[in-house]
Amino acid sequence: MDKKTYKKELYDLQVELVKFQRDVIDNKKKVCLIFEGRDAAGKDGTIKRFTEHLSPRETRVVALSKPSDKDRMSWYFQRYVPHLPGGEEIVFFNRSWYNRAGVEKVFGFCTPEEYKLFMEDVGDFEHLLTRSKMIFFKYYLDISKEEQKRRLDARRNDPLKQWKISPLDEKAQEKWDDYSRARDEMFIKTDFVFAPWFVVHTDEKREARINVMKHFLSQVAYKGKDESKLIYDNDVVFPFSTEALAAGKIFP
Repeated sequence: MDKKTYKKELYDLQVELVKFQRDVIDNKKKVCLIFEGRDAAGKDGTIKRFTEHLSPRETRVVALSKPSDKDRMSWYFQRYVPHLPGGEEIVFFNRSWYNRAGVEKVFGFCTPEEYKLFMEDVGDFEHLLTRSKMIFFKYYLDISKEEQKRRLDARRNDPLKQWKISPLDEKAQEKWDDYSRARDEMFIKTDFVFAPWFVVHTDEKREARINVMKHFLSQVAYKGKDESKLIYDNDVVFPFSTEALAAGKIFP
């Protein structure tokens, strides 16, 4: 996608997002979007484009640091509950409780028992959210191993992106296969009818951002919706399925 097309489509979609937020405020809706994915998959940039022109009073981005000792002694979901949206709010989680199914499992930051309990409980937790009439979406930003390496290398050489470098980034490529296995198990066990996973191919950043915004807006109702601007590429954004996994549609 060339820059001119990207800017035009981004503007149109941000206008649609403002319409959507007005509807959320007027009707006291609760909206929660989760963005998961590998390191350097584009979570920060995608969320930034979503929130750029939304009202800061009714919009929050949640990116929690590593859990404290108190957090580790508490019910696992407890540290996330205070950050969930209230009426009139849109909340974006830049990583979420699915840390337990990804980085914590891969690096042994949780015990096998804690992982098993999470997998047993997360469906009930998300069912409670959706039964409360929360608009709830789960996106997994998918990236190829080659593109991840290129982006991580670029981060190391960019003085404005030093804050993005973490010790875990250094292990991202080394642990690629472990992350893939953890991701696939997460998809299979936590892709619920009431809270499905949507996969976003992000090797092309502009296409990924535009299409995930189109996809989200196409799935929700709001006053003044312009459907003609919300036709997304279902090769870029698509629902998880075991068929897609088996066919290699998700990066191995």
